[in-house]
Amino acid sequence: MSFFLRGALVEYGSDVLGPIPNIVVFQFNPEQISRTLNMAQSQSVSSPENARQTESHQTSAPPVESFTLTAQFSAADDLGKGGAAAAIPRVFGIGPQLAALEKMVYPEGGIISGAIGAVVDAVGDALGLGGDQGERATRTIPREQTPRILFIWGPSRVLPVEIKSMSITEQKFDPLLNPVQAEVAIGLQIAGFPDNSDDTIGRGALSYTQTVKEAQALLNLAKSVELAVDIVPF
Repeated sequence: MSFFLRGALVEYGSDVLGPIPNIVVFQFNPEQISRTLNMAQSQSVSSPENARQTESHQTSAPPVESFTLTAQFSAADDLGKGGAAAAIPRVFGIGPQLAALEKMVYPEGGIISGAIGAVVDAVGDALGLGGDQGERATRTIPREQTPRILFIWGPSRVLPVEIKSMSITEQKFDPLLNPVQAEVAIGLQIAGFPDNSDDTIGRGALSYTQTVKEAQALLNLAKSVELAVDIVPF
């Protein structure tokens, strides 16, 4: 029997990995991941003074890595098993998996609390309790915490990420119009952390993955030494 790991997106709290509020395991691992490293822009050298202060091969920040992948979901496997495994997809299709993914792009208040807040505001307006329009227009909008997410792709890549985009294509439906097959294109960006960040899990995961990558680069150096005879003329 063959053994393979599955990739996953895991939402976590600020300092402990548990209880896990949300997790999506890829039913089928994406066939490819497209990665992009965007280099930090050098400071302006428009003036002679800045030109003297700026040297080549210098940067103000490390590159920002982003990547895209496409995940596939299907209810066929669970429906074919029968029994308890088929109970949820028989009623909802793959709706629960898609809902869990969508939850990862909403602030921690969630979809439901946001909807409740909108209803409360509407009721307040109807009863004349919402204040005048000028007051509402100048009311400060609080910043909301977005979910903290780990992208787990095997033992060598455990990365804190932000979901930058998500495109869901529902392809097939059951008689109740629940989606039973879908394709989800996800754009991710590796999260950055200020020095005073309290996200110990995210910072630890990023440090771990960078350490693994540096170790792999050293292994490549050893391989390159073996091949040096093919590139250095004597």
